[in-house]
Amino acid sequence: MSIVLTEFARPRLFPRDKRRNAIQDCTPQQFEERLNAEPPLKVLDGYAPFCKLHVHRNWTSTRCLTLPITDDNRHQLRSGYEARNSAELPVLVRWFEGVEPPVADYFVVILYSREQLAKEGAPIEADWGIVGCIYTAQPEEVPMAPITILRNALGVEEGGSGVALDRDAYRRSVAFWERNANWRP
Repeated sequence: MSIVLTEFARPRLFPRDKRRNAIQDCTPQQFEERLNAEPPLKVLDGYAPFCKLHVHRNWTSTRCLTLPITDDNRHQLRSGYEARNSAELPVLVRWFEGVEPPVADYFVVILYSREQLAKEGAPIEADWGIVGCIYTAQPEEVPMAPITILRNALGVEEGGSGVALDRDAYRRSVAFWERNANWRP
């Protein structure tokens, strides 16, 4: 099985500005090479048949992506409208500023099949393409953000995958994201 970093994920996981909430201490090429050479600790099913999650131990200084919201840090939450890229419409997002999360214990690498990526207009030569990565303390998936579930249901034209809305998954997502937030340096 071969894995490559997609053009969608590359600027998000390895931004030019080398921000502290991205993958640290390795290049995109080194990341790909490691994922192709090292078997995952476990493989989880994703939200659709074309999506798999490969769990790997974090070998870098990359920090956890999310933190619990507490009375002590709630004042550090910020929000704004943003798009993931120039083709997508901005959506409301929130994040912490001025926090220092712990180093993540795991990478949960989000993979889409070659067939799905072709359907989305992003063909690859490999079997699987990296579309994202969760940096976490637990070897488990962090629920997809509610807006991502909605975007996926809107279809490929709106930056999603075309997977119908799963109301139970959406409710689980809201329950998690009401209590947690991403962070930014």
